[in-house]
Amino acid sequence: MGRGYIAEESVEKRLASLTAVGGSRLTGLLIGHSSAQRDFVVLAVQTPRREAEGAPESRNGSSPLDDVDVEWVSAHARQVARMLPGGVDVLGVFLITPPELAKEAQSTLKKLVFAVDKYMSKTRLWDLSEEDVTDRVALHICSKTRKAVCKTFDVKDPKCSAKPADWKYQSDISSSWPVFTCSVKLDLNIPITEMSSQNLERCLKDGLMRWAKQVEAAVCLINGRPVSDDYELLSGPKKSPKASQQQTFQVQMLVSAEEPEADQRSSARVQACGGSVCVRGAVHCTAYIHSNKPRARQAAQAIKRDVLNTVSNRVEMLLEDVMSEGGAVSGQQDLPRRVFAPLPGSGLRVCDYVFTDETPTDVAERLKEMLDCDSLEEDIDMSVEAFCSVAAQGGEVGLTQEVPVQPSTESGVNQNASHYYAGVAVATVIALLATATSLLYLAE
Repeated sequence: MGRGYIAEESVEKRLASLTAVGGSRLTGLLIGHSSAQRDFVVLAVQTPRREAEGAPESRNGSSPLDDVDVEWVSAHARQVARMLPGGVDVLGVFLITPPELAKEAQSTLKKLVFAVDKYMSKTRLWDLSEEDVTDRVALHICSKTRKAVCKTFDVKDPKCSAKPADWKYQSDISSSWPVFTCSVKLDLNIPITEMSSQNLERCLKDGLMRWAKQVEAAVCLINGRPVSDDYELLSGPKKSPKASQQQTFQVQMLVSAEEPEADQRSSARVQACGGSVCVRGAVHCTAYIHSNKPRARQAAQAIKRDVLNTVSNRVEMLLEDVMSEGGAVSGQQDLPRRVFAPLPGSGLRVCDYVFTDETPTDVAERLKEMLDCDSLEEDIDMSVEAFCSVAAQGGEVGLTQEVPVQPSTESGVNQNASHYYAGVAVATVIALLATATSLLYLAE
């Protein structure tokens, strides 16, 4: 037997409400938490329809499955991934078809699984670890019999064949998952060698990748104290007497200012550049892991990846705004802040990013469109982070921000005609001091 998948009862109800009629098909995403033993599915999200999209039609004897928009499904998966906290990911896809299309379903599911994983991994700052599971679920449901066939594909092996997997439903599987929260201060200065659109994107990715190595090497304190990697967070006398009670842990991340040893030889260099991207402030992060003997290393990995994902998402949004304005920022530009909302039927919270002119109504509409879930506006927490902005001053694009009461994220672009790293000046001063010391020594 292959991997096991346990899905919330709300997922069963949602899938039962979706029907492919008239020879059509429905696609969607399966979202949850992956562990070494089994995966937990907490949400099933139908792929939104494109504007003016109708029921697929067979042309020249082709199947409706030939018209599945792989790019659209992958783009939806990327948007959904932005709204997920640490420890919660897109685990795979589902496909609902009438009985006559059942034989073709597996090849379509494989194509979707690999396309979604490839699209989402493009912007990922972190590397998979040895403990990461690379199997992705592919669930086919017959719209007439409601029979579900669950299989997995290993995304590391493009030539792999489908493996059978066990699919079961259970209630309240995530209500007792421990939640980890963390606020991380940022002070990044990413040099840009040339302020062109392609070079800007490449330099941003390179700079964030170097910072990501520092985050991955960071030490995490849980509730103010260091613990070993294999420490069981819910073990011993502190374990809650109520199995369904959700516990919250505060995480403090100690990030070294030095690059990891593997990158130290390349850290001392002088390079001409035409500008820089500054990322300063603080980000609020949240992560979840399953409650079956959760260990400290799993919590640290989940919260670190949430830090990397949320910063990458915001820098990516900034880049999209810059590109839409012709590759330059002028005047003042407000940047998005992170807001949270409870996921109905679970103990989890999902997130979104809003600008100054957006309201909880806008967030609720996006949650409905992207995650296919109904959220009450009064339940959306808009107070976790404060707004910040980018402003042009003195020929340079700098950063302005009111003194925040809550943690905030700041991002901006500093453009100069031509300048060098501050390291040039530092190196010059050191050289002058060394020369002066040598002259004094010789004089004596």
